[in-house]
Amino acid sequence: MTGGGEGLSDPVGVPPIDDWNRLLDGRVAVVTGGGDGIGAGIARLFAQHGALVEVAEVDQGRADRIHEDVTSAGGSIRCHVVDVTADADVARLADAVLTEHGRVDVVVNNVGDYRPLVPFHHSTPESWQQQYDINLRHVFAVTRAFVPSMIDAHRGSIVTVHSVEGMRGYPKDPVYGAMKAAAAHFTTCLAVDLGRHGIRVNGIGADLAQTPQVDYLTGYEDVEQLWASWAPVGRVGWPEDQARVALFLASDQSAFVTGHNIPVDGGTKAGGGWLFSPREGRFVNRSRNL
Repeated sequence: MTGGGEGLSDPVGVPPIDDWNRLLDGRVAVVTGGGDGIGAGIARLFAQHGALVEVAEVDQGRADRIHEDVTSAGGSIRCHVVDVTADADVARLADAVLTEHGRVDVVVNNVGDYRPLVPFHHSTPESWQQQYDINLRHVFAVTRAFVPSMIDAHRGSIVTVHSVEGMRGYPKDPVYGAMKAAAAHFTTCLAVDLGRHGIRVNGIGADLAQTPQVDYLTGYEDVEQLWASWAPVGRVGWPEDQARVALFLASDQSAFVTGHNIPVDGGTKAGGGWLFSPREGRFVNRSRNL
């Protein structure tokens, strides 16, 4: 179920945006991987709260869709078709944003992928490099590209979306888990470094978020009642769940919050996370039969 019914999987309703203050009014916000999934949820919500959204997206079709979504709702957005794992593209993105606005107020490092998912004893230096590029190196590159303008302005918020797998043991791919843990600790270290410049740095450890990249619903429609066991909150997560926390961290609502990595996981980290299922012969984060 993907919404619209009465099941446990439905997104949680929120009050109409007109009932809220515009928490990012006039602020320039860069969102990487903003064309779909969690990134698109963040781009939409930031635009609803008055941000001038600058999306970095590797796929033209996804860039076009999020642009249409936001502009048709009256929001401000520009999309840049770039690959943030390529240094030249990061430089082009930074030049375009800073030329247009002269500053950036918020950076959301959202790009990431669990693929190639390789058991460690089958992994190779090539698969390690791919994990590094897509889950960690670009976080360094994009952050470095925009930090100088934040230092000049003596203000800014950096939010990195990583994974709860960087905050607990991840047996399916220790290299992936290590990259996400590095992104989380980079967040903590950078917060200490940049706090004196008026810049806050925080992270989001995502889990169980239903996105095109990770489908938690297909094939499990007949056992939806088991969400009460799979996640302490009793439902699947949605990009909007991550976006609301990103909005809090990006806005002045979190003005005294820095250096933290917040699990936005429906309670899976607190609840235990990964289990080994003898019947299935593998580690699982949900199972029909343990």
